Amino acid sequence: MEVTVISGEDLRVDRRRPVKKNAFVIVRTNSQNSRSTAASDDSGGSSPAWNEKLVVEMPPHAWFLTVEVRCRAKSGDKVVGTASIPASDFVGANVPANYLHFLSYRLRDGSGEPNGIINLSVRVKGPENGVGAAATCAAAASISRPWVGGAVVVGKVAGGVVTGVPVWMA
Repeated sequence: MEVTVISGEDLRVDRRRPVKKNAFVIVRTNSQNSRSTAASDDSGGSSPAWNEKLVVEMPPHAWFLTVEVRCRAKSGDKVVGTASIPASDFVGANVPANYLHFLSYRLRDGSGEPNGIINLSVRVKGPENGVGAAATCAAAASISRPWVGGAVVVGKVAGGVVTGVPVWMA
């Protein structure tokens, strides 16, 4: 699978200070399979552009693609925000092999608060006839699974479940 990390928007360290430089992205499909971008330069500020293609293996049992934005600091790397992207957003029975998806996701910090946006593209590589890696991922994604959601945090009160439904435009 090819994941192109395009850019970030309104990235902040500790939700207060804008990221000035040295932001980088880690893309994971599971704990053993991850890739990272090079650190951004200081010209992008809180909206860095990477335009960097990462090739990661998407195992059939992986339900999510995790994207984590970090910032290098003298005291060590700081997590800016994380997004967990359901595999069903870019694989499925109706998605042709090698289809290029452009996706934008809200990043959440360690407290679950919004902290910027990540823009990326995803292409599940496979032969043009749709058989192979893309078909395997599509079959894995179409298996019936229980509903999955995350906790909703409003102010300091938590409760409820957030679910998303991908919309396909023909």
